[in-house]
Amino acid sequence: MEKPTSCELSLTGMHCASCAARIEKGLAEAPGVVNAAVNFATSRATVQFDPATTGVEQLQAAVRSLGYDVLLPEAGTLAPEALHDAEEQRRVQEYARQRQRFILAVLLTVPVAILAMAGHLLPALREAFAFPARPWIELALTTPVLFWAGREFFSGAWAAARHRAADMNTLVAIGTLSAYLYSLVATVAPGWLHAATGRAGEVGVYFEVAAIIVTLILMGRLLEARARSRTSGAIRALMDLAPKLARVERNGIEQDIPAAELQVGDVVLVRPGEKVPVDGTVIDGRSTVDESMLTGEPLPVVKQAGDPVIGATLNKSGAFRLRATRVGRDTVLQQIIRLVQQAQGSKAPIQRLADIIAGYFVPVVICIAIATFVLWFDFAPADQRLTMALITFVSVLIIACPCALGLATPTAIMVGTGRGAQSGILIKGGEALETAHRVTTVVFDKTGTITRGAPVVTDIVAFGMAEDALLRLAAAAEAGSEHPLGESIVRSAQERGLDRPAVRDFQAVSGYGIEATVEGRPVLLGTALFLRDRGLVPDEAPARRLAEEGKTPVFVAVDGRPAGIIAIADPVKDGARAAIGQLHALGLEVIMLTGDHRDTAEAIARQVGVDRVLAEVLPEGKEEEVRKLQAQGKVVAMVGDGINDAPALARADVGIAMGSGTDVAMEAADITLVKGDLFGVAASIALSKATIRNIKQNLFFAFIYNILGIPLAAGVLYPLTGWLLSPVIASLAMALSSVSVVTNALRLRGFTVARS
Repeated sequence: MEKPTSCELSLTGMHCASCAARIEKGLAEAPGVVNAAVNFATSRATVQFDPATTGVEQLQAAVRSLGYDVLLPEAGTLAPEALHDAEEQRRVQEYARQRQRFILAVLLTVPVAILAMAGHLLPALREAFAFPARPWIELALTTPVLFWAGREFFSGAWAAARHRAADMNTLVAIGTLSAYLYSLVATVAPGWLHAATGRAGEVGVYFEVAAIIVTLILMGRLLEARARSRTSGAIRALMDLAPKLARVERNGIEQDIPAAELQVGDVVLVRPGEKVPVDGTVIDGRSTVDESMLTGEPLPVVKQAGDPVIGATLNKSGAFRLRATRVGRDTVLQQIIRLVQQAQGSKAPIQRLADIIAGYFVPVVICIAIATFVLWFDFAPADQRLTMALITFVSVLIIACPCALGLATPTAIMVGTGRGAQSGILIKGGEALETAHRVTTVVFDKTGTITRGAPVVTDIVAFGMAEDALLRLAAAAEAGSEHPLGESIVRSAQERGLDRPAVRDFQAVSGYGIEATVEGRPVLLGTALFLRDRGLVPDEAPARRLAEEGKTPVFVAVDGRPAGIIAIADPVKDGARAAIGQLHALGLEVIMLTGDHRDTAEAIARQVGVDRVLAEVLPEGKEEEVRKLQAQGKVVAMVGDGINDAPALARADVGIAMGSGTDVAMEAADITLVKGDLFGVAASIALSKATIRNIKQNLFFAFIYNILGIPLAAGVLYPLTGWLLSPVIASLAMALSSVSVVTNALRLRGFTVARS
């Protein structure tokens, strides 16, 4: 078998979780399909398949054979933004169609309801509304409501029946058709019902029940469609960030072209107030750029020659030119959009219970409804048994529609992952989102994660000469070195504007230091042991103090005698201590994992407040340390940014990569922090907790609604109170239950990332 490939199919015609379950099962059983997942909230199927056995066209045909359809023939290969646009256009068209049907249903149902109920609500008008033609007028008004405005219920039920299945449409169709046919017989041939009930006289009709049920369910779908469209707002907001035009310089001429036509290597001019059209590197100019929509960072970032810029960010003050490095689908923005869409289409493990229940729910409800009808027909008073049996039968079918159950999990995941993306937190899928809320221990790599990953000179202790003079000689000697500590000394001298004198006789002694001749003066740089090997006696008291502060002391000797100490450290990131404090506030254990010497690691740990340090760990040992923590029963989140962190990120229960790190680390991680901001670690776990809490609330609403609603509809309170649930009230409750679940999920849009 070839390596599996994947595609996304945008589905139409789904109305409940049972529909999604049937499509998922049908796709999973199709030849060549490795895995299939259908998301009811997004109306998408994500399919992994063997390209040697099947293809997108065959998958689309499999969907159509089940009675559903796929948005576009080429939808499986569309770019994410194009597919989203097509889906949005479909939603607009569907909303307009639903609205048209709902308006017609209302216009016809209102007079039916008045004719049927006015005599009961206003006794003085009872005789006026008892004229013989009333049932015929109700029949004429109800028929188009049922079979035109509500025709999708019957077509959907028939499509399901042809595949020996049942779904929400089945429940609505059976319920409304039962009330309609009973009323039709009562109008056209009342004698048949006289024989069935054993009593003569006027037979009541329930056209208003059928009409009002269809109208209320259409209203519910209309409200649900409007609410669900808001769950994809994060994707649309990200897509709208991308500018449509770019000013490019080609052959010495500036011209405006569509941003989609930019190529790698193009020189692009970005003026004040414009959005950066593409990822690139600043060639010249200087400005501040607002990256908040991608990183969540509120403060603009200074950009000058050599700095990277991200497409879709906002240029604030100055103008600059950039050279395009990534275009089209390769830009950071498009990668984020794809990642968010994949996450929104994924399933969390908590959803499996709802899927299993939804698969059996409709057949069980039909059995309960039939049993309810039989019991009432057998035990109700003879003159009321058919009426009461019909009312309870219809009520059970209508109130039990499992829409809320199917929407409970995916809508929360959609809103949660979308809100995370807007805050600079990219979550790969529902499983990662759910696992993150169970984390007990957070393990940080040190270099580049807790610290900035770029050593800098922090202290200069000079013996008998000026600090700048000492640094000037040391930087000249280190100019030929490739060691990171040497690079920081050279960089510090450049920042101070010191010139670099000529160097000769350079020699590096691996693991110890270097020696060179600068302006005719012998210069040594290295460890205390290196100087002692050369017969010198360094003053180690300042070095011990610097080491206790987590700094690396570099000893310098000039003209054969100790001349000073240059301290170098990888500074802790701003806000690291506060970010780790947020993790402690969530009740989490925080561990720092590093290959550094224990003294240096302990000093950094004291600065930021971690609970425990695992020091002197080789790169290949990081994964093993994570494994040991898991063996102790801990649920581990690993936070890192380097290539050597990738195995540990993959091993952890949740891998969190700093967006400022390598692509390898980001690929191995479950969560990526676009800004590389430590506050995002606590925020991602807090977002996970908030989302799972929201899902549990939704599932509770959905389950409790059906647990309480079905017995009420079946009439369990009638022997005690004489009260039966009206099918009209049942349909209203069913419609509002779905809307309440989606509305509750939308509360996650208010989630914010605390940065203090």
